[in-house]
Amino acid sequence: MKFQFGIEHETAFINPNGDFADFSNTPFEDFENIIETLPLYESDYPQLRIGDSGIKLKRWYIEGYERFNDQEEVTACSPKGIEIRTTIHSSVESTIQELEESYELLKTAADKVGYKPALVSFNPFKNKFDPVPPLSDFEEKRRQSSPEMITADIPMLTQGPDLSLSCADLSEPQIITAAKKLTYYSPFIVPFSFSSPFYEGTAWQGLSARTWQRTGARPAVMAFLKDDTYSIESTPSLTQIARVPAEVGRIEFKAFDSCGEFTLYQSLLYLLKGIVLDTQLTGATTTPDEAMHKRSAIDGFSDPLIKEHALIATQAAQLALPESERHHLDCLLEKLETNDSEASLMKHAYQHQKMSIEQIIMQAAR
Repeated sequence: MKFQFGIEHETAFINPNGDFADFSNTPFEDFENIIETLPLYESDYPQLRIGDSGIKLKRWYIEGYERFNDQEEVTACSPKGIEIRTTIHSSVESTIQELEESYELLKTAADKVGYKPALVSFNPFKNKFDPVPPLSDFEEKRRQSSPEMITADIPMLTQGPDLSLSCADLSEPQIITAAKKLTYYSPFIVPFSFSSPFYEGTAWQGLSARTWQRTGARPAVMAFLKDDTYSIESTPSLTQIARVPAEVGRIEFKAFDSCGEFTLYQSLLYLLKGIVLDTQLTGATTTPDEAMHKRSAIDGFSDPLIKEHALIATQAAQLALPESERHHLDCLLEKLETNDSEASLMKHAYQHQKMSIEQIIMQAAR
């Protein structure tokens, strides 16, 4: 079976004043000026979706909360950071290579105007996003159009990747089955990526404030379908009608924290592929188990139940992969044994080395 892969990686920044850049202190124009200096690749289209507002024009675009007038025109956007998206690739390795190249270009462009990348998956200083000015009647009505629109304020506080894979040999019912399986095993595999141990300006009680706040209210996985024949209504959503032909058949895993080392994304993509290929794992659910995600967010692999099921899923995925690809999961099995995570290192630096949050998350970025 031949798979295709892609990644969307959200990048947070420290601004020229040394503060964490977010909707409260960063004008849209600052990020727009960075993106304007980055290249446009004509060959990327039509596989990359531009969107109605035209903000998503390049491999890099501003992530934020769009505002609309009554004519459904975008009038403003409160920014939270810059997203990098790759084109569609036939190998995990080429996907990672493009991401690394795009990240280096972004880092260079941002540095010229005093912005530095930061690795964190939940806003370390803010715990709420309120649109300013308040939503109009039209915007309130628009917000009720889907479960994801209702909770669109949550992503304004988070940074995280979308890891996507697709296989032309899978039927839409098989794609949905795979998405349900990944949703079930999500709370057990997300600790591999944890990188959000700060909340309201101090160390949080656990390892992933993002997972605690996000997953359950927001989807862990999204399956993109050709039409509504097999569409499932759920809150949060599991299925969505593809917006461009290139999205048809895509399985998008959305629950990982951001990773500073992109080689970890490589291992995680192979993990997802292995779970999709596996025929032994029996877990499946349409919506994420919010309670289990919260449990995972606190202790990660220190929790015996989380560790046990992570081991089961990772070993099953490894056996399901072609023999030549199985070694890519060795580092994940090692993480299970050592309970190693970026979040743990961050908390240690904050509590024992007395570094500031800004210093820690800037140092953790590549």
